[in-house]
Amino acid sequence: MAAEADSSRLTRTPARLPARTLLLIPAALALLAGLTAALLLLDLPGVTAPRAAGTLSDVHGPLMVLGFLGTLIALERAVAARRTWPYAAPAFLGLGALATIPEASRPVGQLLTLAGALGLIATYVVLWQRQRDDAVLVELLAAGYAALAAATYPRLDVAAVLPWLAGFVVFTIAAERVELARLHIAHGERRLLAHAAAYTLAASLAMLWPALGGRLVALVLLALTLWLAQADVARRTIRSTGQPRYAALALLLGYAWLAIAALTWFASGTLAGGAAYDTVVHGIFLGFAMSMVLAHAPVILPAVVRRPVAFRPILWGPLALLHTGLLIRLALGNGLTDTPVWRIGATVTILALLALPLAILTAARHPVTNPRKA
Repeated sequence: MAAEADSSRLTRTPARLPARTLLLIPAALALLAGLTAALLLLDLPGVTAPRAAGTLSDVHGPLMVLGFLGTLIALERAVAARRTWPYAAPAFLGLGALATIPEASRPVGQLLTLAGALGLIATYVVLWQRQRDDAVLVELLAAGYAALAAATYPRLDVAAVLPWLAGFVVFTIAAERVELARLHIAHGERRLLAHAAAYTLAASLAMLWPALGGRLVALVLLALTLWLAQADVARRTIRSTGQPRYAALALLLGYAWLAIAALTWFASGTLAGGAAYDTVVHGIFLGFAMSMVLAHAPVILPAVVRRPVAFRPILWGPLALLHTGLLIRLALGNGLTDTPVWRIGATVTILALLALPLAILTAARHPVTNPRKA
């Protein structure tokens, strides 16, 4: 990734942060709003929602996926494009998330989110014209999934849009892993493109025949996961120390949760609510996606904010909290149909996401050190 290459050249802290750093603010607010919605969905005893947040739980998924993750992805891609206009994509996605929070302005928020997704597609077109790589073509296709999700979620419930939301996140991350491991994966980009084509067909079928299409989506996700986990360099760097071991563990745990989500999706088919739906959604978007964010944050963030971020042991905290919470929530809470345990696990994952920016800010306050000795 271009942004990751740029980060390696940061040797001193600039006097001021670049203006693009402001685009992280709506992403952070979308995260806070999404976590507030998550608390409301937990229905914790004694916790009542303010009137202004009464319907926030209805947009929990779009806020977290398109508002938070979408803005971060679009911002990193705008940095890689090295042009000014691609920053419109994260700006629209972030503003769309903010406009989605109040119920009265949600139609505006949905239009802004769609505009941001279309802007991300345009950014990938520029990147593909520069590189002509199949991995970038897959990322472009994943941005198309985001646009489909943005266009349809107001009219369909989130479960029906789930294949497009999941495809956006999974194939964006998968393409970046293949780009990074180009020397280690033979014909990796062509194989990734084949998986993406199969996924597009399966997700389209899921719109017409949810049970059949859902199981096909799950099979493609499982095949992709097994291939990536087997080929990823993380299998070797897990034996290292410091940042390489941290990143490798986050990556491998992410693949494990994605495999669990795919198997659960295949077994359930339609995901008509309940424990299976919860396991699939949070296995993909927390277990896989957020674990990948944790793995890459110390490398990608410096290129975005033009400020070095040292690897520090404090970064292990959010990673441990995230996967401990998921284990409690999905394996014990859902597996044993124990609602109090499920709530405990969900609360721990919320704490993990709140701890992540605090840990990164703490790491950014220290000078750069050798990650292998951190």
